[in-house]
Amino acid sequence: MLPGFARPQTTHKPQPKAAAGDHRLVSIKVTGGQRYTPDEIIAASGLKIGDTATEDDFKKATEELGKSGLFTNVSYSYAYSATGTKLDFQVADADKFVPARFDNFVWFSDADLIAKIHEVEPLFKGEVPVGGDLADRISDALQSLLLQHSLSAHATYIREGASHEGPIDAINFKADNVNIRIRQVSFPSAPADQIPDLAEAAQKLEGRDYLRSEVNAYVKSALLPVYLKHGFLKAAFAEPQAKVVQEDQDETQVDVDLPSTPGLQYKVSGFTWEGNSTFPTDKLQTLIRLQPAQTANAVQLQTDIEAVQKLYSTRGFMTASVKPEPVFDNANRTVAYKLEVHEGDLFHMGDLEITGLDVKTADRLREAWNLKPADAYDSSYPKRFIEQAWKLLPPKTNWTVSLHEGVNEKEKTVDVSLRYGIKPD
Repeated sequence: MLPGFARPQTTHKPQPKAAAGDHRLVSIKVTGGQRYTPDEIIAASGLKIGDTATEDDFKKATEELGKSGLFTNVSYSYAYSATGTKLDFQVADADKFVPARFDNFVWFSDADLIAKIHEVEPLFKGEVPVGGDLADRISDALQSLLLQHSLSAHATYIREGASHEGPIDAINFKADNVNIRIRQVSFPSAPADQIPDLAEAAQKLEGRDYLRSEVNAYVKSALLPVYLKHGFLKAAFAEPQAKVVQEDQDETQVDVDLPSTPGLQYKVSGFTWEGNSTFPTDKLQTLIRLQPAQTANAVQLQTDIEAVQKLYSTRGFMTASVKPEPVFDNANRTVAYKLEVHEGDLFHMGDLEITGLDVKTADRLREAWNLKPADAYDSSYPKRFIEQAWKLLPPKTNWTVSLHEGVNEKEKTVDVSLRYGIKPD
């Protein structure tokens, strides 16, 4: 039995032997579903009023509806009458749907794709159940579209989630076996004074293979910060829009529009701190270079927060975090930040491992190491130790050293590994 598909059940009263005319469908009724209209479900079944149909046809239609994954249960019942057959479908909607995403079907808009797929899959409206075979059917429909446009690409899909073991949050359809390159990028709706910075940040996109998912990732990591550092704290980018500008049998070139909504530009009105006890507020505030009345540079603020977290790690609080909660005053275009500190657990010095040196030298370094197992870990100590320990190493050798800190959440310790080597000539 397929996931999301209940074996169809047939219920009917004992019937006299049906005449040939009794097999003509005179009515089809659907009960139980909320997500789709009866007409949509009937269209998806493939049965039509006026058609001649037998119980085998009802079973086939029920199985196809069930295998789609759109329903957790599909059953039917029917009855003959003097005028023909009356058919009833009983359905129960599936409850887990995710968006269908089209990664690089640059020859069509999303609206066109959804409409064309809907023509052959009447129950598809842009979302796909996580189970069943509707994704396969959509992939087949996309393949037909590619062939109609004389494209050699092959339609595929993957189920995507935040992690390999986590829940599915989208089904991403892609055209394989095709070379699509980004020619240039533009920013419709962006403020004129921001376009030079956006264009500079987007230069690495030009010449790359086009995949909407990768462009979105680049937008988040490299382009959105352009807005954030200039105080546009609510800026957002819409989905990339690719337009085919040149095409031959070897390559398709596209220009990509990245529409955005900058929103208001904010200045900082002040900071408050909560949750800090190890360090006084005045000490922490000195690490925040962003000042009241300045443009709210969220990129700089994040860098400053990382400096605060680094300070906490020098006292053994290896998992300390600071969460900035912005409070917006849109009328005055200002933002006040509440900085919520979670200091976390105190970590102590764990094991020290020194490799790459002779036994005597390694022992000499261990004796010089001052952090003991009972001491709170100080993340700044290993680098200071490395700088001071060169004089303890054998002379006339170009030594290299790599540092690794292993944070043990269970034991609340930090293991340190120093790996020495000889720099090649």
